[in-house]
Amino acid sequence: MSQILLYVLLYPYPQDMDTHRSKDVRDRMLHRLKIAQGHLAKVIEMVDKGQYCIDIIQQSRAVQHALKQVDALTLENHLQTCVIFHIEKGDTKKTTDEIMKIFKNNSVT
Repeated sequence: MSQILLYVLLYPYPQDMDTHRSKDVRDRMLHRLKIAQGHLAKVIEMVDKGQYCIDIIQQSRAVQHALKQVDALTLENHLQTCVIFHIEKGDTKKTTDEIMKIFKNNSVT
């Protein structure tokens, strides 16, 4: 089997889609999102029960941290797959514009 065919079978990339995630990346993203979901449920519970503000903030920051990890993993995957794909197609402007838009719109600290 040729290396190209093997690659396509292992890492299918539909021409009409702008996403590609291996099972490993998908599983890691979902794991981190579920962690964030658990932390968020805890924040909601803490607010509902009237718990101490600082404790709520600490738990809220755990949610934010988990989401930042998802963002970092997603960006890494995007750079390694989608960006390369689009550059090879000659869509460099679209690709760089997308990434710059994310960073320009990132006002959350």
